[in-house]
Amino acid sequence: MIVAFMMGMFCLSAGAQDKKLPPLDASPMDMAYYPVMYPYVVKVKGESAGPLIARVIYSRPQTKGRDIFGNLEEYGKIWRLGANEATEIEFFRPVIIAGKAVPKGRYTMYAIPTEKNWTIIINRETDIWGAFKYDPAKDVVRTTLPVISLNTPVEAFTMVFEKADPGANLIIAWDRVSVNLPIKWSDATPKKSK
Repeated sequence: MIVAFMMGMFCLSAGAQDKKLPPLDASPMDMAYYPVMYPYVVKVKGESAGPLIARVIYSRPQTKGRDIFGNLEEYGKIWRLGANEATEIEFFRPVIIAGKAVPKGRYTMYAIPTEKNWTIIINRETDIWGAFKYDPAKDVVRTTLPVISLNTPVEAFTMVFEKADPGANLIIAWDRVSVNLPIKWSDATPKKSK
């Protein structure tokens, strides 16, 4: 009986070793929270971070010496804001973007970059790969933001939240440019719970 069990375990183990796993993605997925580092602060450190407001999930392509904006990412064309799956943002409470109320929920983010401005789009359709099936009829809000030139290039596409008053800015940076998306909530900055 023990011999049969051991043989069965060996067969399962050998079969598992035969599985071919996919290679490491060149543009790994990442996420950012507001409040910043929310899961770490609340779950690991056991501290209060205030209520969870937003989370963005995105893939991080690298520059790798390429000319990004105006070349790899063409000016005036819809872009998934990263690589692979289109970037998704989730709001855990209603927020205000460009003066428009955005209900609590999960959305896809796109951008239309130009040399001086980016149009940031929040769209109702989710679970999208690329921007090939982008449907402007499902836009929740569009806002045009000025491009900020960076002195130090950002190698890997990056999205991160920073505290603002009231609300937060979602900083989107890659290569030598950045844009800041202001996100507000109607009742000033949420207070930390005690």
